[in-house]
Amino acid sequence: MSFKYEINPERIPEHIAIIMDGNGRWAKAKGLPRTAGHQQGVETVKKITEEATRLGVKYLTLYTFSTENWKRPADEIAALMGLIIDHLEEEIFMKNNVRFRMIGDMSRIPTQVRQRIIECMERTKENNKMTMVIALSYSSRWELTEATRKIAAKIQTGELTLSSITEETVNSQLETAFMPDPDLLIRTGGELRISNYLLWQCAYTEFYFCDTFWPDFNEEEFHKAIHDYQSRERRFGKTSEQVTTK
Repeated sequence: MSFKYEINPERIPEHIAIIMDGNGRWAKAKGLPRTAGHQQGVETVKKITEEATRLGVKYLTLYTFSTENWKRPADEIAALMGLIIDHLEEEIFMKNNVRFRMIGDMSRIPTQVRQRIIECMERTKENNKMTMVIALSYSSRWELTEATRKIAAKIQTGELTLSSITEETVNSQLETAFMPDPDLLIRTGGELRISNYLLWQCAYTEFYFCDTFWPDFNEEEFHKAIHDYQSRERRFGKTSEQVTTK
C-alpha cells in the first residue's frame, strides 16, 4: 500500500518539525566517513522540502545543528558548515516558491556561513508557498534563556511589569515567534527523545518516531508519518466530546 494515496489533503499538518537523525550511523553501516552521511542527508532535505511544498505544508523546521553539536570533532563541524555553504541553493527555494529562515544562535556561526544564510533569507523573503526553517546552533534551553533575558530587560526599562507577563509574552520572545507551533514532529534514526528541540513549542505536538536513518528517509516514509498523524485525535487537553477532529 502506498501511503501517498491514503493521505487526506484536507488535514495536512500546517507545521512539521523534523529531527534528522542517523546520518553518522548510516555512513558507519556502509563503511563510509560520517561526512558521507551528512552529504547524503542533504539530498534527503531537498526531496522532503519539495514534497512538503507539494502537499501544502506551510512550515517545515529541520533540526540541523544543536548548540551541543559544537562539542563534536572540529573536522566534522567544518564539514557540516561547508555543506551548508555548498548546498544552500536558492534555485530550489525559488523554483518551489519557498521562503528560507533560520532559528538559532547566529553569533556562533562562522562568518562565511552566516553571510550565506543571510543572503538566502533576503533573496527568498517574498516567497510564500512554504517556509523552510533550519534550526542551526539551536537548542530550546538556549532559546528560553535568551527569551528570559529579553523579558527581564523589558522589565528593567519599564516596558513590562511582572504581572503583565503571559504565555504570549514568552512566545513573542522566542526564535519561532513568526510561525505556529509544530503540529507534527518526526524523528528518524530510532531514538525516542526530542533532544532539546522546540520544547516549549511542542506542548501539544504529535510525535512520530521511525527507525529509518535520515539519508534513507524518502517521500513514502514522509507520507506514512503524515498518515499516522491524521489517524490521531488532537484534543489539546479537552475531551473527545468537546473537540471536532480536523
